[in-house]
Amino acid sequence: MVYLDNAATTFPKPASVAIALDDVWRQGIGNPGRAGHRWARQGEQILADARHLLNQLFHGQDYERFILTLNGTDALNIAIKGIIEPGDHVITGTLEHNSVLRPLEGLRQTKQIEIHYLNADDRGYYRVEDLRRAIRPNTKLVALTHASNVLGTVQPIQELGEICRANNVLYLVDAAQTAGCWPIDIEQMKIDLLAAPGHKALFGPTGTGFLYVGPRAKVRPWREGGTGSHSEEREQPAELPDRLEAGTANVHGIAGLVAGLRHIRETTVTSIQSHERQWAKELHDQLATVPGLEVLSRGQENARVAIATFNVEGYTSQEIVSILDSAFDVAVRGGLHCAPLVHRHLGTTPEGTVRVSGSALTSSEDIRQLIDALRQISG
Repeated sequence: MVYLDNAATTFPKPASVAIALDDVWRQGIGNPGRAGHRWARQGEQILADARHLLNQLFHGQDYERFILTLNGTDALNIAIKGIIEPGDHVITGTLEHNSVLRPLEGLRQTKQIEIHYLNADDRGYYRVEDLRRAIRPNTKLVALTHASNVLGTVQPIQELGEICRANNVLYLVDAAQTAGCWPIDIEQMKIDLLAAPGHKALFGPTGTGFLYVGPRAKVRPWREGGTGSHSEEREQPAELPDRLEAGTANVHGIAGLVAGLRHIRETTVTSIQSHERQWAKELHDQLATVPGLEVLSRGQENARVAIATFNVEGYTSQEIVSILDSAFDVAVRGGLHCAPLVHRHLGTTPEGTVRVSGSALTSSEDIRQLIDALRQISG
């Protein structure tokens, strides 16, 4: 299988991730914070290692501000539902994933909040001036993606963050497509809340993710329960991370995430970014040579991740996915990619598009096999 669906979840993972998962299953791990025996302490150390590595990678203020979550969607829900109150005004955009759009729509219906949607330009980027004009006196939160999961376009999040900070508005960044493959500096970029899954460019297993909570963001817990701390109290602990982490963590999965984070530290984000930029350029260059194929991702070469989206004349996106899978052993994704407003802008609703996505571990040979297959399909 030539696997080119890395925007959904990366494969392969570094060998060290599989080794880490095998080790914890074989050696045994206790429930962190719930006992004093050495297996429980080992579980605590795995969680601490994950927080420290995330803090080093993203330059947060304190490792305890990294909340370990079930996935990126969980992290975004914790942030959005823990910040927004009735009557608030929220700014998001048309490039967003349903992990942002749906929680906000639910709050609009139940808490009577107002939502303003920024439109992307024809290349797939948010305009800084549009955000400046959209901010109102009651704007509580700006929630925007770092990179579109359909177009691959990397947004100017530092410039957007500076506008938020100047207007005393909280800034939530969805880094699902960039965490691990694109440099992110929380402090420099004026990010208050950073959310991402662990199973994409961070190379961890599914069922892992994180939310960074900066000092300006006072997030209410929307899940309460056991934390192993302050057990005599009936209220959720006030301090982070316990305030936003209730119940037993996915310690085994987080052990794999720790291995993925260590792989990134050894490889370096700048090296991964360079590889993905070159890979994306080669992919787009080759797609442009296939007859009957319309490439819809057209961002700047230095401001896009390893994602391309296209359609093939005479075929639906799902037909292309099925043919590539069954006849050529190539895995890509078709449809709306859980980002419906992007497709409304592109005019590709309801069928959507074919999406090809790479990672630090994909190669030029993967591109060659995809292009050969597409040439045979398009005839």
